Amino acid sequence: MRYFLILTFYVASVLWGAQNTKSYECTKIFESRKNELLVELGRIDEERQSLDALKRATEDLLKKKESLVKGKDSRVDQKLQEIATREASIKKMLEENKKVLEEIKQLKSDKVSQTFAKMKPSASAGILAQMSTEEASSIMSTLNSKVVGQILAKMDPKKGSEITAALRKMPTTEPKK
Repeated sequence: MRYFLILTFYVASVLWGAQNTKSYECTKIFESRKNELLVELGRIDEERQSLDALKRATEDLLKKKESLVKGKDSRVDQKLQEIATREASIKKMLEENKKVLEEIKQLKSDKVSQTFAKMKPSASAGILAQMSTEEASSIMSTLNSKVVGQILAKMDPKKGSEITAALRKMPTTEPKK
């Protein structure tokens, strides 16, 4: 029985020593793995910090670019405003010029009409017969119907009929009396 106890004690101590060695080896492996993980964690933290710094720098650069774009946008808007103002001014001047031109044309037409109205019908007929049908009909459209009739009576019948046809096609305006 003594042998049995010694043998049991011996086997137990061997088994306990083997377990203790395995425990020691596991601890050693865990410690080395822990150190590797700590190094990896440090590397990840450095990369995160550099990524954050890059993000901040990019955001700052983006803000600067946006402010430059806003500045340019405001200058473009200002130029567009100036262009619109100039365009309105030019349109206004163009309308005024058209009015002045119409007044000049009207005065010229009135003066020509007065000249033909004061002339003898035979002299007026001779002059108008030498003009194109459009020009002659435009001048005659400004004269009163009595003067037009007297001039057409003194004119070559063919030319008179052409001018009469052109007068009929013209928009009706109130003739002078």
